[in-house]
Amino acid sequence: MVLAPSGLNAVTTALLAVLSAGDHLLMVDTVYHPTRHFCDTTLARLGIRTTYYDPALGSDIRGLFEDRTRAVFVESPGSLTFEIQDIPAIAHAARASGVAVVMDNTWASPLYFKAHEHGVDISIQAGTKYLSGHSDVMVGTISATEEYWPRVKETHGNLGLCLSPDDAYLALRGFRTMGVRLAQHHQAGLVVARWLEQRPEVARVMHPGLESNPYHPLWRRDFLGASGLFGVELLPVEADSLKDMLNEFSLFGMGYSWGGFESLMIPFNARNSRTASTWEPAGPTLRLHIGLEDVEDLLADLERGLKKLKPV
Repeated sequence: MVLAPSGLNAVTTALLAVLSAGDHLLMVDTVYHPTRHFCDTTLARLGIRTTYYDPALGSDIRGLFEDRTRAVFVESPGSLTFEIQDIPAIAHAARASGVAVVMDNTWASPLYFKAHEHGVDISIQAGTKYLSGHSDVMVGTISATEEYWPRVKETHGNLGLCLSPDDAYLALRGFRTMGVRLAQHHQAGLVVARWLEQRPEVARVMHPGLESNPYHPLWRRDFLGASGLFGVELLPVEADSLKDMLNEFSLFGMGYSWGGFESLMIPFNARNSRTASTWEPAGPTLRLHIGLEDVEDLLADLERGLKKLKPV
């Protein structure tokens, strides 16, 4: 494994390790937006072409392979909208064609999804999230199979990436409690997700650990647990009342970088970052990270906030 100063540094290093000018990349349409931006700007400038694909493809992804396809990038669950991909099926199709499978495995971490055991060649994690667990370090990790490790190591060295001693210490500190923290995130996240499913303000909850979720069978087959991150789609509400709700919370903060001990919530709009799939929610959409606070306190905080919503 090699370390990078951030999860995005790890992603870009992994992609540059397997791609050259003239190559073709298959990128899941639900990928983390900064990764998408890297493909559309830096990779395009280097003469590497990206095709976005629907996360539901599974083994049918082989129909998108071209002579110069060198990598398939997967992120499961999908960023923001939490679609589960059939990673073993994609990996089987890719291996038959000599295509590398690169995965962002931040949501589940290696504790809850064994990426290499499911056919992934290069696995990336934003250690800023659960590996650290305290929202006080920037770190990314890359692990690879024996076949791809030399290229990853060389590219990492050529880019001059390194982690400071302090950041390395904080990451090691996080390792010591990662198992118990993730177990709590898993349990608390499901309690809150099931509670939200019953709320009249909610159209649906995007959590693959819920039995009602269409991706639940795939998640149950391949994953060993869930993190505390999931999405919520609300019914239509007045825009000002959504702001009132967000301002009402006392335990839920607002922040993009999740995975720490504190609970977070942030509104998002995925419409502008989909080209191979559609995203048409009924109303506003929120991303929640359930932290390590008392679950009953979190539910009370959510109830106070939801009462501020005014249906259209």
